Amino acid sequence: MTIGEVEAANRQRRQLADQAIGNATHGDWDAAVEANRELLELGPDTDAYNRLGKALAELGRHAEALEAYEHALARDATNRIAERNVERLRLLAERQPEAAEAVAGDGKPEKAPAALFIEEMGKTGHARLINLASADKLAPLTPGDQVVLTRSGDHLMANVGEEEIGQVEPRIGSRLVKLMAGGNRYEAAITILSRDEVRIIIRETFAHPANFGKVSFPGSSTSRGGDVRP
Repeated sequence: MTIGEVEAANRQRRQLADQAIGNATHGDWDAAVEANRELLELGPDTDAYNRLGKALAELGRHAEALEAYEHALARDATNRIAERNVERLRLLAERQPEAAEAVAGDGKPEKAPAALFIEEMGKTGHARLINLASADKLAPLTPGDQVVLTRSGDHLMANVGEEEIGQVEPRIGSRLVKLMAGGNRYEAAITILSRDEVRIIIRETFAHPANFGKVSFPGSSTSRGGDVRP
């Protein structure tokens, strides 16, 4: 292969990767599957396998998604995104076989708006959930699922749909409970998900005048990362 051919192939890879990411960003999962598969025809690519797995999972094609994530993990045994999703999808297949091949949109949790993941100093923060729900309740969930925060006494609980999935760690939850009692409002979404770890991003959407001068997330700055990326 000549230098020109190599450059052309690399350019095509970049274009397909950008196309796949754009499709995922706009929720066009069928197009994302097609773009990532076209990219993989040019050669194996860990990120493309992960993106393909995400797109297939969003379409409810869990067996195919598992296969894609397994390919990613085979190429990079330290890839945490692939590792978490292989674990989750295997658990889903074992415990809920009828859901493993569910039709897309059939009872799927609502996805959080993209704006939620735009971080803003003092207004967004990351939190770990404790007292997690059982593994079979967590298995159908994916990063990006919208989380509803509710107060339960001094505790801040995280819910997806009708299911309570855990409690926001007290370090953050206790502060937000007080601010919510004063009128603040928040939205949240899952960023990291595995059998024994769930992390969420929380964003302040309304600061009540009664809480003037009280910052929701003191000292918050950089992102903790996670699985939520196209």
